[in-house]
Amino acid sequence: MDPEQLARVGRTNLTFYGGPWQIVVIRHGYLVREWMGANAMPQTTFDVWSCTKSATGIAYGLLFDDSRNHRLPKNVQIDLDSPAYSFIPEGYPLSDPAKEKIKLRHLLSMTSGIPGEDHGIEGFEVSDGGGEYEIALGRQPNRFGESAARLFAAPGEAWEYSDAGFAHLSLIFYDVTGQEIGDFMKSRVFQPIGIHNGGWDLQGGGGNLGPHTNAHSGLHLSARDFARLGYLLLRGGVWQGKQIIPKWWIDLATRSSQSANLNYGFTFWVNTAGTRWPHAPKDAYAMMGFATNRCFVVPSLDLVGMRTGFGPQPNGPVDEPLGSILGTIVK
Repeated sequence: MDPEQLARVGRTNLTFYGGPWQIVVIRHGYLVREWMGANAMPQTTFDVWSCTKSATGIAYGLLFDDSRNHRLPKNVQIDLDSPAYSFIPEGYPLSDPAKEKIKLRHLLSMTSGIPGEDHGIEGFEVSDGGGEYEIALGRQPNRFGESAARLFAAPGEAWEYSDAGFAHLSLIFYDVTGQEIGDFMKSRVFQPIGIHNGGWDLQGGGGNLGPHTNAHSGLHLSARDFARLGYLLLRGGVWQGKQIIPKWWIDLATRSSQSANLNYGFTFWVNTAGTRWPHAPKDAYAMMGFATNRCFVVPSLDLVGMRTGFGPQPNGPVDEPLGSILGTIVK
């Protein structure tokens, strides 16, 4: 990697966004460079926003693998083609009969038909006394009057980024395992790879459904710890000789999951079609979140790059750190 070009990556971020933020670059197993904006330190954690969705996806990869190997309580069988609402007793009576056709694959690939950002449901803007899961299940509208009660399309027929759809995954996970996704990931993934300084928000409760792990946002990590997770994925889920995440799930989740949006896998943004990042290798994939939080993995280049921070929003030279990092590679 070209040291002069690498230095420009740090300078660009310092010039256009004062911080706080962090960037870490890992190549061939080495921490190549690390930069931090004002008031950030190596141990500073940030809410990585929708990067959280990919962590939820990892939990589901482990869940499916446990089911395959008969390790779940009561030998529950669950996979991508399981009907989602068979694990959501709180969802009945259904707000839309068509929801019976939603499968796990639809929730994990954003093709459930549950209204999301394009229909005014971005995150959960609850009204007084309202609850996030009640909004997600279509029991009540958000404070702007937008509702997820009716599907906007049949499951599998259209793609829409839907936090309401993703919230279902937290309810399902708890119903199947009796564990919160955050606790499960802490014991099965984070602690085994040395992540001890993270956190994961809950949502709901207070007289409403929950609280449960926020499946779509609220994971707090430093860039260094985020790099551990990215490096684990880069190495096919193996850490110090132990298979932490099933490789079959990584391979499946990090390529196009459906035809409605080829740039989305199962909870990961992907480059399978070469259209998400045209100048990057097609095996590149990423966890991506609000405020330019990113974790990129490029197996063919043995590369992991991540950015954590409170901002900025994607509208300037620090939008996609992948491009600037790729520009530093000599061979």
